[in-house]
Amino acid sequence: MGVAVSIDRVEKRFGPLRALDGVSLEIAEGEFFGLLGPNGAGKTTLISCLAGLARPDAGRLSVLGRDVVGDYRAARRLLGVVPQELVFDPFFSVRETLRIQSGYFGLRHNDDWIDEILANLDLTAKADANMRRLSGGMKRRVLVAQALVHRPPVIVLDEPTAGVDVELRQGLWQFVQRLNREGHTIILTTHYLEEAETLCGRIAMLKQGRVVALDSTHNLLARFSGHTLSLRLAPGAQLPAALRARAGERGGFWQLRLSGLDEVEPLLAGLRAEGCAIDDLRLAQADLEDVFLGVMQDAPEMPDASGGPPAGRGR
Repeated sequence: MGVAVSIDRVEKRFGPLRALDGVSLEIAEGEFFGLLGPNGAGKTTLISCLAGLARPDAGRLSVLGRDVVGDYRAARRLLGVVPQELVFDPFFSVRETLRIQSGYFGLRHNDDWIDEILANLDLTAKADANMRRLSGGMKRRVLVAQALVHRPPVIVLDEPTAGVDVELRQGLWQFVQRLNREGHTIILTTHYLEEAETLCGRIAMLKQGRVVALDSTHNLLARFSGHTLSLRLAPGAQLPAALRARAGERGGFWQLRLSGLDEVEPLLAGLRAEGCAIDDLRLAQADLEDVFLGVMQDAPEMPDASGGPPAGRGR
């Protein structure tokens, strides 16, 4: 199996801010690959460099062996990118938009494939509607269609389901999974970690412009195997200091990672002895969200480019 995307020691700065700090990874042909990280981790900057929208300060990126700087035209034809931002031309219909996009890649008589994309993204009824009249979710579907119109072997999806309804999300993933089965390489960034856990065979996690985890989804989950006990305390109740030191808080629940189920009863007994009332209690196996939070907490903070305190944000 060949290499679809190669990223070698890529650096990118915006003034004193290091958005990418020596990122290296390879994505094999046919992979469904996840690129995860908090806001400001550098995901979109990396995608921009890959797509030729930003030039790295150091390092090299290639798509199927074509350098994205030295052989930009060939590399760009091999890549389809769905951006985060809703960028569209307000003067054309959906079908006209896709025909124009086809023309950018020298494709004529592409209507059969355009019709198939429209059908799979549930856009057929909107084919002749002006882009200005579409809802935000419909506009995002058109962005996906534009990325696919030239049948690229490598598809980058940057938060493709942000702000869209559940029905579209399910339909989109069915279509993308079909493309992946047909041999297309998929690179996904998403804040819906359950999507990444379900879809991605391998995942890289970024923090402050560096890769802090890179492994198969199975192995990442195995690193945090076990159970998590989630507790919502009654109003006014305080978690004992000894438990607070090992707990994390998410969505109003204190979460404690357990090494075994035999920890549950002593822990609850200790809370009763402290007079700590519980409103709700949940026991669950570790998922990708637990892995993500654990990796982000364990990864060291990096100083900014001037050697000062950690940078507050990236791109």
